[in-house]
Amino acid sequence: MAQKPSIPKGTRDFGPVEMAKRNYIFNTIKEVYALYGFQQIETPAMETLQTLMGKYGEEGDKLLFKILNSGDYMNKVSDEDIHSLGSLKLAAKLCEKGLRYDLTVPFARYVVQHREELQMPFKRYQIQPVWRADRPQKGRYREFYQCDADVVGSDSLLNEVELMQIVDTVFTKFGVRVCIKINNRKILTGIAEVIGEAEKIVDITVAIDKLDKIGLDNVNEELRNDGISEEAIEKLQPIISLSGTNDEKLEVIAKVLEGSEVGLKGVEETKFILDTLKTLGLNNEIELDLTLARGLNYYTGAIFEVKALDTPMGSITGGGRYDNLTGIFGLPGLSGVGISFGADRIYDVLGALDLYPKEAVNATQVLFINFGEKETAYCLPIVSAARAAGIRTEIFPDKAKMKKQMSYANAKNIPFVVLAGENEMAQGKVTLKNMETGEQTLVTAEELIAKVNK
Repeated sequence: MAQKPSIPKGTRDFGPVEMAKRNYIFNTIKEVYALYGFQQIETPAMETLQTLMGKYGEEGDKLLFKILNSGDYMNKVSDEDIHSLGSLKLAAKLCEKGLRYDLTVPFARYVVQHREELQMPFKRYQIQPVWRADRPQKGRYREFYQCDADVVGSDSLLNEVELMQIVDTVFTKFGVRVCIKINNRKILTGIAEVIGEAEKIVDITVAIDKLDKIGLDNVNEELRNDGISEEAIEKLQPIISLSGTNDEKLEVIAKVLEGSEVGLKGVEETKFILDTLKTLGLNNEIELDLTLARGLNYYTGAIFEVKALDTPMGSITGGGRYDNLTGIFGLPGLSGVGISFGADRIYDVLGALDLYPKEAVNATQVLFINFGEKETAYCLPIVSAARAAGIRTEIFPDKAKMKKQMSYANAKNIPFVVLAGENEMAQGKVTLKNMETGEQTLVTAEELIAKVNK
């Protein structure tokens, strides 16, 4: 017996119901992006490793899926190379391309490559899959979709404000209560300076970003392992444990960072964003979280992360400002800021909270029962009229038993069934059955369309 086929761990198939739910997510996000003037682009699934490597930090580089060169990829590799080179250096000889890790770095490459064609500031959104060679677990997949929005070519903090409005609007439309967490990498840089470990900023941010996952003791142990002094770790404790309102936290951290110019700049930026959002009346909570670090090296200013309040799940949206990302590709001085909705985690959250609208999941609205050739010929013009009126309509293709056709309607959650036998045809009408209530009504084609659309 042939072995049953399977898919790689960390990936998923999506059937018709799942795709209807996913399209509800994508379409909702697209509609909100469009409200704010964002335009859609797409980039290739694979990029050159030269584009991808070194942009996500050491941990990110390890999670890149690399693609073997086509043809005789071992041709340029000697036996000595195989035995003497480390796995990363050997992979560099065997692979020139990789699957994209996120949508931000390919976007930066796109901006530099097409800069003569773009009107600045350039507001783009992009909804495509990304791949990470991570260990699969609940809410974490090796292939997943991101729904990004970025603005490049503007230093204005109004962009950050608008992105937070977008986040608030999207989750309000979904009916999901969230907490929008905000911090600033300049504040984190300032903290590293005042505790005397400025050169260890990356190690510090990577460690404290794990606070929710591994706890304070393990974060402190990781800091020790990274060579952070006990004195610096001691100074860090009250900062990362800071509580109170956003204004109270800002007041305290401003005093802590009095000796750091860059740190105070971060406080100023964060205060502007939070104060402006107060005047706009968000539906969801926004919280200053000084432990939020977003472990990607390219963030330079405001950083964001969103978590659902009513079901356990990791970050479902994140992002931040990256003032110098395009400089890596030869276009220095171009500021950018963006967010990314994690569609796969949002999918799970909406499922856990039972928040998918029935109309978003039910595809076909009306099924015409097939009683034979004569009846089908009678029904087909009505089927066409229903579709022309925007009603999603099917006619069962075969003359099958009534029970089979009704089971088909039930299995697909089709809300209306149409029956047309000799009596209906004699009157120029059809019988419309409401599958939820069982009510049956004799109607004309026009009345059918009106009832279903109502």
